[in-house]
Formats: sequence, structure tokens, C-alpha cells
Amino acid sequence: MPPSKPELRGCLGAAAGTHWLASSTAMRILTGGGNAFDAAVAAGFVLQVVEPHFNGPGGEVSIVVHQAGRDDVQEICGQGPMPLAATPAAFDRIGVDSIPGSGLLPACVPGAFGGWLRLLGEFGTMRLSDVLEPAIGYAEKGFPLLPETALAITTLAPLFRDEWTGSGRTYLTAGPAPAAGSRFRNPVLAQTYQRLLKTAEAASTDRDAQIAAAQDAFYRGFVAQEIADFLASGPMLDATGRRNHGLLTGDDLARWEPSVATAVSRSYGAYHVAKPGPWSQGPVFLQQLALLEGFDLPAMGPGSADYLHTVVECTKLAMADREAWYGDPEFTDVPLETLLGDGYAQQRRALVGETATRELRPGAPGGRTPVLPPLPAPGAAGTGTELMSQLSNGLPTILRATTAKADTCTITVADRHGNLVAATPSGGWLKSSPAIGSLGFPLGTRGQSMYLRPGHANSLEPGKRPRTTLSPTIVLREGRPFAAFGTPGGDRQDQWTLQFFLNLVEFGLDLQQATETTAFHTDQVPASFTPHAYRPGVLVVEETCAPETVAALRQRGHEVELVPAYTLGRVCTAGFTPDGEFVRAAASPRGRHAYAVCA
Repeated sequence: MPPSKPELRGCLGAAAGTHWLASSTAMRILTGGGNAFDAAVAAGFVLQVVEPHFNGPGGEVSIVVHQAGRDDVQEICGQGPMPLAATPAAFDRIGVDSIPGSGLLPACVPGAFGGWLRLLGEFGTMRLSDVLEPAIGYAEKGFPLLPETALAITTLAPLFRDEWTGSGRTYLTAGPAPAAGSRFRNPVLAQTYQRLLKTAEAASTDRDAQIAAAQDAFYRGFVAQEIADFLASGPMLDATGRRNHGLLTGDDLARWEPSVATAVSRSYGAYHVAKPGPWSQGPVFLQQLALLEGFDLPAMGPGSADYLHTVVECTKLAMADREAWYGDPEFTDVPLETLLGDGYAQQRRALVGETATRELRPGAPGGRTPVLPPLPAPGAAGTGTELMSQLSNGLPTILRATTAKADTCTITVADRHGNLVAATPSGGWLKSSPAIGSLGFPLGTRGQSMYLRPGHANSLEPGKRPRTTLSPTIVLREGRPFAAFGTPGGDRQDQWTLQFFLNLVEFGLDLQQATETTAFHTDQVPASFTPHAYRPGVLVVEETCAPETVAALRQRGHEVELVPAYTLGRVCTAGFTPDGEFVRAAASPRGRHAYAVCA
């Protein structure tokens, strides 16, 4: 099937994101003289407004950055840590044996605002007012509400009216749930942005000082105070079926700063691939590449049973290592050098056989014994009323009778100078935590990804970052910027983006073609989100897969589950042509509202 649209090329800049208003905002900044980093920040704030079912100021962001003229990639960690009061004993005292996916208990320090401002301050050129103005405009004057957002608000409206009244004030402003396509406003969020900007401009006329003042206003000023007051105001209903207080305090916010570090990377032929560190699932992409280096993928052919089987079996091995070894490296000794090494990959590659495995098989890097988290029953899911089932599932997606879920947001930008950025914001979505009525946004619930049993790499500890699924990618080719990409999709992000990357470098497709081939994934490893469900042996494939390929995969022991065409992932990408002459961009047709723009 031919691609739905061409790969876009231009000379000034390129952007691709999961909402057309974010992509157009990025281009507005680029044409107004900003660089790729300014554009990404402006688009990121717009995403907080127009995709509130997937992200918000109370959530988190993972960013990878390549500056023109440098030969490396930097990561910005906008993942806030757990509160200092968050201990296994604290949960035990209230009779909670796993961190719920909704309510106040899983809230950690909101990292998105700090992460975006760190990108602006350290890599951007524009003022805070330049990058906040588009988001303020959409929040104040309105935007067309996406069907997914409308569905989430409609489904949760009884909860918002009866229990989470701040959410009612934020999302039910006209009384009934808003309709898809209607003009939706969030004036309180607009006021929050405006107050942050006024505070910054009152502090100084200097650009950098204004950014620092806004950061201070959020984490040590009026926003932190509103969050602390809200958490102290009373317990809120959550997935336990009870009302619980949160553990986050203003002191937790005041202690935190977003970090910048060299990204984790690995070569794959002529390409240098960079990812966020093991506080995310990012290195699992690199582990998959290390395993796949030992196979002749072009000889197998794209879409063949050999190709799908080999990729998915390597994915199972890499993801099993993620589950055993990845966590906040400030608290956990992650043997990353060994995990990404050639010798370890060769040992693990030998485990790929002719038939599908259903076992969770982490390795033993350096002879160390892997520790897996407590595993739920395969396929475990929320129970009870429809509303409690929604709360019990920690994903932002409203549960429906489909396996084709999407979540999270992405923005990627390239500019004419050679700068490249990819960011994956998420968390602080409207489904999983009550909105703070005075601020216009809810807190994030990423703490749900941690385990209360001690001794695991991602076990709960005070001040520790939960391991996040957010995993953007930047690729250099022979030392020059090549591509930035990302996708929504929780634990599946590094499966769908891997397939996109292989389409580019192994099968010679252009950016747009590479987003539109048949997508697939395994759910062999427990999900990061409550209730940490997993399905051993299941291989989910879009129905565009050839029938003979499906039959061959089933003969190899895969439990193939077909889902509708163009429903898995929403890869967005921006970058440069191999000769460096043009910027280029593409966006998957999946979900219908991801868009790429070029100028």
C-alpha cells in the first residue's frame, strides 16, 4: 500500500507532533526566529492544553537534545521523584499493598514544567513570554476538543461531579460533558500560565533570570503552595475504593531540579542512537539493536515471519532485562555498560530460537542474579463498576474493548542550523488524579510504576524517581544529525519506534513510509502501569499483516492477535536528509491528529 502522504522536506525547519496545533505552534516559533528548542518548548506547553487526557503541567517529560556543531546528545530528565514521605511502611499503615494507579497516593514531584524550562534556558534563545503565549491563547480562547478527550470527560463525569470536584470545575465548566469538536477552554490554566509569566517578568528584564523566576514560582512559590494546600485539604477517592491523602509536600517540590546529562548511546552501523538513561526504559531500544546486529534483517525481508519473529524475540529478552535491572541510577546500581556490551548481546542472542518463548528471561550481567518484581496473574485487570475499573487501570486511556491503546504525547523538531530535539511528555492526565481547581490541572501518577517490595531496581524509596516509559530518540549518521522521533504507547514505545528505525536504515524507506508499515508488539513483560498486566506469548499485529505471515507465526508458537489496521502507535519524526541539504518530517496516520509540517 502506498504511503498516505509524502515525506515533507524544507529549508527552514521541520516539526512533527501528536496534535496538529502543537506542530503548527512549533513552526510558528521557527518562522519567528526561534530555534528547534524554543519551538519544542512552545509546542510542549500547547500539548498540555490540547491533549489534557494524555499530559499536563503536573506530569513529566523526557527530552533528548542535539546541538548543532556538537558530536553528542544530551538528555533532560523531567521526571520528578517520589515524596520523602513515600515509604513502603507508609502504604502498609493504610492497608495498601501496591501503589494505586489513580488518586493522590501515586503523585510525585511534577517534572514537566521544570523540564521544559530547562530546555528553554539552556538550549533555547527566546523569552518565556514567546513560548508561553500560544498555550495561553488556546487555554483562554479555546480549541476544538478531541474525541478522545470528550470520551474521557464523559466517562468520568460522575466522578468529577461527586468526588473530584476540582476536575468538575476544570472539565465540566458548562455543566454537561463537552462534545467532541466543541470549543473547549481552560481559563484557570491560562491564568496559572499568565501568573507564572507575570511573576517572572516582575523579577527581572533578563531572559535567563525570568526563566529562573518562573521555575521558582512553580516549585517554591504560588504553584507549590496551591498544590500543598490542595493535598492538605482532604482525602480523595482512588483505585483502592477508599479516600486517601497524598504524600507529596511543598518541600518535595522545593528540593527538586531537572537534570541535564549526556544521553546513553550505542552505534548501529553508520548510525549513533541516543536515548534517555535507565531512569527511563530508553536503553531497551539500544539493547534490542545490540541483539539484532547479529541477524541479517534485510535478507529476511520486511513484514516476513522470520523478521517479525526475530524482532519480537529480541524485544522479549531486552524488555526482561528492563524489568530486572532498570531504575533510578542514583538509587540503583544499573549494570548498563554490560547490558549494552557486545559480549552480553552475543550471549543473549543465542537464546533466540525457532519458536516463541513465553518465559520472562532476564540475564545475569557480570554474574549478578536478576530480581524480578512481583508478577500479577497474567492478563490481570481492574474489576468492579465501570468507574472503578477505569480508576484501577493506571493508563490515561479510557478502557474499551480493544487492545489498540494509545497514550502520551510526542513532539520532534529540526531547524536549519542543525539542531534536533525529541520530547515525550506525559502524566498529569485528567483520568488518574483530581484536578487542582485553583490551578486548572491534576498531578501525575507515575509513582504507580514502582513496587512496594524492597530489593528490586524499581522498588519504592523516598526521593527516588519512578522508572518511566517515556523514551524519545535522536539518531546521528556519520556524526551528523539524522532523525529525532518518538511515539505515544507506554511500554510499547521502544517497540514501535524500533520498527520505524529499522524501516529507515535496513529497508531504505523514507520517513513517511517508515511510519506506515504494519506495526506489532509483544506484551510479554508486565506493564509499567497498574495493574501491571502481561500476556505471555501474545503477539499483537495490525491486520495488514499478510495471512501467510500470520499462519507462519502461529506455527512458531506465537499467539497472534490481529487488531485493526493503523491503530498501533503514532510515530512522529523530524530530521535531515542524508546529505544534510534539507530538513524533513513525517507523522503516522494512526490516530488521525498527529501532523508534520515543514518550511
